[in-house]
Amino acid sequence: MKNILLAVALLAFSFGNAQAFEGKGDQKFQVGANFQDSATGVNVSFDHGLGENISIGVSSSYALGGASWIENLDFEDRFDLKARFNANLGNVINIDENFDLYPGLNLSLKNFGGHVGARYFFTDGFGVYTEASFPLAKYDPDDLIDIHNQFSLNLGMTFNL
Repeated sequence: MKNILLAVALLAFSFGNAQAFEGKGDQKFQVGANFQDSATGVNVSFDHGLGENISIGVSSSYALGGASWIENLDFEDRFDLKARFNANLGNVINIDENFDLYPGLNLSLKNFGGHVGARYFFTDGFGVYTEASFPLAKYDPDDLIDIHNQFSLNLGMTFNL
């Protein structure tokens, strides 16, 4: 019984010690699945804190498969790279110190868009995230390949670096 109480106390301490966004100098790495209308793929991102509630970073996604026509696409049609800006609002809305909500804007190889994400940390180094991305302006509106020019949802793991 003492061992169970000790384990619970240690877990509670580690959960209580986590913090979602620490401000200037904070670094987050995220990796997860990317879901879209005709494709599924992989998403990775890195964010670096510039201030108490501001971060910048990069994000990339790659469409692995889905609809049969995706299998015939070249690498450059499956791949997208984004520069991103986030407003980290976890300490503003003050739900939990382990929770961060971050709306933002991104400029990619395919479009200019926005995103809204949330992360929750279980420990100082590990958590989960979800992020919804949407295009605001496409570079080539006549492009028939719309993989990265539609609403997408990312789900995965996030790490403090």
